[in-house]
Amino acid sequence: MARPLKPRRVLFDPDVVYFKPRAVPLSLLEEVDLSMDELEALRLCDLKNLEQREAAKKMKVSQSTLQRILTSARKKVTLALIEGKAIKIRKT
Repeated sequence: MARPLKPRRVLFDPDVVYFKPRAVPLSLLEEVDLSMDELEALRLCDLKNLEQREAAKKMKVSQSTLQRILTSARKKVTLALIEGKAIKIRKT
């Protein structure tokens, strides 16, 4: 039996939750789902330039968990940019 997820602290609520390549109809695009905790990890580490230790404290997770979240988020964003996929931010 898997251990239940600890609630993660997210202090950011984006106004825009969908990004897509220009001039490509939505019906032709594949989507990449980015979770709120992945977006928050990107915001804290890449935008606010916090050390992973500090960002992990703000999100109330361990540093190793934050590293896994960041790795997943960066992979998804890179995939969307390289392969021309849409990015959908899940607010749940």
